[in-house]
Amino acid sequence: MMKKIEHIGIAVKDLEAANETYRKVMGAEHYKTEAVESEGVITSFFKVGESKIELLAGTTEDSPISKFISKRGEGIHHIAFGVDDIQAEIERLQNEGFRLLNEIPKPGADNKLVAFMHPKDANGVLVELCQDKE
Repeated sequence: MMKKIEHIGIAVKDLEAANETYRKVMGAEHYKTEAVESEGVITSFFKVGESKIELLAGTTEDSPISKFISKRGEGIHHIAFGVDDIQAEIERLQNEGFRLLNEIPKPGADNKLVAFMHPKDANGVLVELCQDKE
């Protein structure tokens, strides 16, 4: 079961400029920047109550974020939900008929295990499942 909105991911071209924009919007500095080499992305996180905003910038032209931006422009890339048991949630969603882009959770930013649901199955929204690593 989804327990909370973990974060909203926003694709950006220039992470430094976006950090400054969101610093002004949020009234606070980002608390963490992290590269996820396997995805060709660098991330930056802002706290919003119990949720977060994750800014994502591609590190290569062929990274998923760079491709997203070239196709759709900057903007909301995904919504992530926190779960207690990511493998059980993957199986539950598959039993409901949803397609998962990865059936085996993989390491993500912010000390999480992550899996993504196909956006065509969620009204065009990329849904991410996040579980804290043990």
